[in-house]
Amino acid sequence: MKGKILGLSLLLMVALVQAAEMEKKHTMHHGKMSADNRTSLNLSPMMKQHQLTNMRAHLAAVQEIIIQISAGDFSQASDTAHKKLGLTKEMEAMCSSFGSDTFKELGISFHKSADSLGEILEKGNTEDSLAALGKTMSYCVACHAQFKQ
Repeated sequence: MKGKILGLSLLLMVALVQAAEMEKKHTMHHGKMSADNRTSLNLSPMMKQHQLTNMRAHLAAVQEIIIQISAGDFSQASDTAHKKLGLTKEMEAMCSSFGSDTFKELGISFHKSADSLGEILEKGNTEDSLAALGKTMSYCVACHAQFKQ
């Protein structure tokens, strides 16, 4: 079972790297950058850095959860999901501060799904946990597909 989880974790990481490479290749056309049609959040340099820091922390938390699932430590994975990804008043305020209702909805849905992930992880079922993690990650993918800094 641990081998299966490790394999799935590695597959997820490879998929993320490949997606980044595909996006890079897609934006390059005969040496010129093609238009990035995502919606800009029009962030100040300080807010861009703050948002990047948050996104990187979210990604690190997802990695922690994958490692914890592979070790069979569902209780710790649940704690990580709630504490590092779950919906807090601070995260709700952050998601609401960008002036976009769609961004706000995606962000709050992401954090709520992380709390649901935490509840599912607590039950200790690997397949259900990975499915819930996939749902949480779907909000990341949707947001990054629609928005840019």
